[in-house]
Amino acid sequence: MEASLVKGKIRAERNRTISLNIEELRYYLSKCVNLADELDKKPIPTNSIIHGDLFEWAKIPVSSAFVDLLIVDPPYNISKIYGKEKFHEMDENEYRYFTENWITAVKPTLKPTASIYVCCDWRSSLIIGNVLCNHFTVQNRITWQREKGRGAKRNWKNSMEDIWFATVSPKNFTFNIDSVKMRRKVIAPYKVDGKPKDWTASEMGNFRDTFPSNFWDDISVPYWSMSENTDHPTQKPEKLLAKLILASSNAGDTVLDPFIGSGTTAVVAKKLERKYIGIEREDEYCVVAQKRLELAENDKEIQGYTDGIFWERNSLALQQKYKKGEK
Repeated sequence: MEASLVKGKIRAERNRTISLNIEELRYYLSKCVNLADELDKKPIPTNSIIHGDLFEWAKIPVSSAFVDLLIVDPPYNISKIYGKEKFHEMDENEYRYFTENWITAVKPTLKPTASIYVCCDWRSSLIIGNVLCNHFTVQNRITWQREKGRGAKRNWKNSMEDIWFATVSPKNFTFNIDSVKMRRKVIAPYKVDGKPKDWTASEMGNFRDTFPSNFWDDISVPYWSMSENTDHPTQKPEKLLAKLILASSNAGDTVLDPFIGSGTTAVVAKKLERKYIGIEREDEYCVVAQKRLELAENDKEIQGYTDGIFWERNSLALQQKYKKGEK
């Protein structure tokens, strides 16, 4: 275990990326649920990081559906190293079969009112969206802007990703629109009888709480100076998950992520008072997830989300600066 977990990386002084020593690694791995030990002993535990394989976990009998929200960030169909193992790019039929298999594995756990979000890049999106239509009602496709990404000499830089939004029932599902409105600056303030119409005037500027669209350009991908950053190669931002969780679940609901990685879904679910189950094969990522959950006991902050409001990128910093009396 130790050889796979200890990276031996030397961090810069201001680097806030989460890292653990040997003692911490052992401790946090012991706090995870070892699927091999639990498979025949207990019902599926909530508020747990399960160290094991999704397809083995799916063998645990389900007496009744219990998941309110399913969030899935499966391996995109790209060859990439995750911890000790490498995911190899498949042909289209193989990746379709892989997608069918994980959907079949988690489907019995979903309540009739459950919602589903599946992350993907543009290539895997073509397959995943099609497969989802065979199992659920697809409601929308969200596209979010990743400001990171390598340039390409013979193609456009890939800086967008998709999230498919589907539901078990065509009409009976949770969607809390007021919880995910975006506070934006008003460029051309419109007034009626000299008063603001659908916007608020303040000393620091004019703002409007707008209905969210299916294109998100306000997300910052975690980087070295952010406290949520880890060494996981495809970590999703907490703000991204907060939007999904607030929109499609309520406090006390259960959120399942069968490819939990570094634990972002579980961490955000905890911060927002939801129950969670995360499944992860790699011990390295299990311990990071468990560490992040411990940190979330005392730190409920979600970057870009303050006082129940999502702020467009960079505007929240302006407000915080104003509150401190800086000019």
